[in-house]
Amino acid sequence: MFWSLAPLVVACMVLAGLVGMCSFRPNGPVDGRAPTYDAPAALQADADVLNFPIRLPELPAGWQPNSGTRTGIEGGRTDPRTGERQRAVFTRVGYLAPSKMFVSLTQSNADETALVQSINNSLYPTDVQDVSGVKWVVYQGGEGAEPVWTTRLDGPEGSAQLAITGAGSGEDFRTLAIATQTQPPLTAKR
Repeated sequence: MFWSLAPLVVACMVLAGLVGMCSFRPNGPVDGRAPTYDAPAALQADADVLNFPIRLPELPAGWQPNSGTRTGIEGGRTDPRTGERQRAVFTRVGYLAPSKMFVSLTQSNADETALVQSINNSLYPTDVQDVSGVKWVVYQGGEGAEPVWTTRLDGPEGSAQLAITGAGSGEDFRTLAIATQTQPPLTAKR
């Protein structure tokens, strides 16, 4: 029976190799090129159209922006004048840290709970991290859930709720937090 299946297995391996579905690397896998993303241009465009302060993190060498998005959260914020629930918006940029782990920064006009739930609705607050005098609330969940650090930055330009999440370490989160909270909001070029 083995000898009757052997030619079929060999034929499948040859076919997979010819189609490019498999490769053999005797020294093991290598890192591919990560996609690039123009975070300064994207965050400036968001600052131009979104009505809350947006910051461009000043990250140390080795951090690479690789993705981004802008979207909304229905009923994600409370209007301070009327108390009514309104649509919130956010901008998110993903980075590859020098640790080769993915970490994302979300900036929004949403309320804290709504923003965290838009990332993962099974998280709950477990800790507070002091990052250079700014308190970041740490949300965690069950097994496999990535943590979220969030804080609200207030200023004369308005308020923004920030959230950091991803597979990075606490040190990666801290680096991104400092790089963001120390920057002034971008000036809208409306």
